[in-house]
Amino acid sequence: MMGAEPARIPIFPLAGALLFPRAQMPLHIFEERYREMIRDAVDRSGEIGMIQPVHDGDNAPLHKVGCLGAIIGMEELDDGRFNIILEGVKRFRWIREAEVDTLYRQADVDLAAFDDSEPSALSAAMRSEVEREARAFGEALELEVDWDQVSRLDDETLVNAIAQVSPFDIGAKQALLEEKTLGGRAELVTQLMHFQRMAPGGAAADQTLQ
Repeated sequence: MMGAEPARIPIFPLAGALLFPRAQMPLHIFEERYREMIRDAVDRSGEIGMIQPVHDGDNAPLHKVGCLGAIIGMEELDDGRFNIILEGVKRFRWIREAEVDTLYRQADVDLAAFDDSEPSALSAAMRSEVEREARAFGEALELEVDWDQVSRLDDETLVNAIAQVSPFDIGAKQALLEEKTLGGRAELVTQLMHFQRMAPGGAAADQTLQ
C-alpha cells in the first residue's frame, strides 16, 4: 500500500451523519459501548472515526469511507452520558475490521486515502448556483433560514453544511462524503437538492437517487 497511512481507530457507525475535514458535529452519546469509546478516546488520541452503516442493525456492514474526528468539546453528564463536539480531521478508507475485545468496533483504516488539504474556491457561477438551489430547497422544506448569514459562509463550509443537514438518503450522503473535490461535491449537492425538490412527494419525502 504505497503512500498509505494505516491506523487503528475506534469506529462510531451512524446513518445519515456526515463529518467532513474542518467541519464540526455535535453528538449525544448514551449507549454504554459508545460511552466506553469516548472514555478510551479521551485517554488516548482524542479521536474517533465516523462512518455510515450500509443499513440498520447491530454489526451491520459499513461503508468504505468515513472521517476521523477530534473531540474538541465534551460534557460528561451525571448519569454517564456525554455531549461532545467533533471536528473533522481527515477522511479515511476502510481496510479491515479489527478483532478487539472492546464493546465498540474498531477498524484498520488508511488515513492517506484522500487529499484533504484546504480546497480551491468555487467559481462564481457554481457558488451562485449552490446558493440559488439551497434557497429553493429551503423554501420547499419550509425552513426559516438567515440567507444573509449563509451568503457570508466560505465555499467549503456552505457546501459541507448543506450536505450534513439535508434529508438525503444514506447512499446520497455517502456519495457526497466520497467526492474527491469541493467542486465535485458542490455540483452533486446541487443536483441532489434539485432532484429531491422536484421528485413526487416534494423535498421532505424519502427519495432515493439511483
